[in-house]
Amino acid sequence: MSFMKKKIIPLLLVFTILIPSLVAADAAPGDMIVTLGANLTDEQKRSILNEMGAPDDVEIIYVTNEEEHHYLGNYVSRAQIGTRAISSSMITLTTSGSGLNVETNNINWVSEGMYANALVTAGVKDADIYVTAPFEVSGTAGLTGIIKAYEITADIQIPEEQKQIANEEMVRTGKLAERIGMEEATELMNRIKEEIAQNPVESEEDLRALIQRIAQELGVTLTEEELNGLVSLFMRLKDLNIDWNQVQNQIGKIRDNLGDFLNREDTQSFIASLLDVLQRFIEAIKGLFR
Repeated sequence: MSFMKKKIIPLLLVFTILIPSLVAADAAPGDMIVTLGANLTDEQKRSILNEMGAPDDVEIIYVTNEEEHHYLGNYVSRAQIGTRAISSSMITLTTSGSGLNVETNNINWVSEGMYANALVTAGVKDADIYVTAPFEVSGTAGLTGIIKAYEITADIQIPEEQKQIANEEMVRTGKLAERIGMEEATELMNRIKEEIAQNPVESEEDLRALIQRIAQELGVTLTEEELNGLVSLFMRLKDLNIDWNQVQNQIGKIRDNLGDFLNREDTQSFIASLLDVLQRFIEAIKGLFR
């Protein structure tokens, strides 16, 4: 799979919610599970398993359209969720402290970063995750399968409230991205989390002021509806059992991962190739005006 297709995100834009003893003792690095949309045809299932490179004995679970509506119905329209469960995923547990790596294919609305942010909100950590579909889909339903798979693989039960907040965060980030841009929306969410980690807020008024200040620093203008939605989301998030000191530590690790990613030889080679293409394109344009 090419570098461009894989688009591995080293989690520059996520924070980790640490819930002590979240992962059971018998969960081990390398444990793997695949989720398939229940409405895939047999041919599509075979194709997706082949695309994932899943071993013959991999555990497979199915995600239904009813489950998708259960977790997304409060945040997106029924039309966007659809009537068929198509999105599929593969999750592999990795070593403690390695963080999350997310790849997608045929997902056109939810970015890798949006998945990552929502997953850590749900309590998922230290895993390689691949989300795909046989054709282009929004990807909103993909989160349902990933969380379900993580619960089975890690042998834990994620609280219902965390699942709901994770789905809400993913959708709110996506809707913001449609208006202000993906990078801006993701950075806004991450800056809010980082500020809360450094200076926990006590009241709704303090949180509202914090969000407004960060948006202003980023040059983002939020509508009243967007602001109210973010305040509601982070007030609920604030009430979860989160060790914010650990969140702050994880933010530092994430930034270190980003540095490693940018310094990788294949990353630099890709950037160099891209600049070379751009240079040739500029020269061609100049030639038109000579």
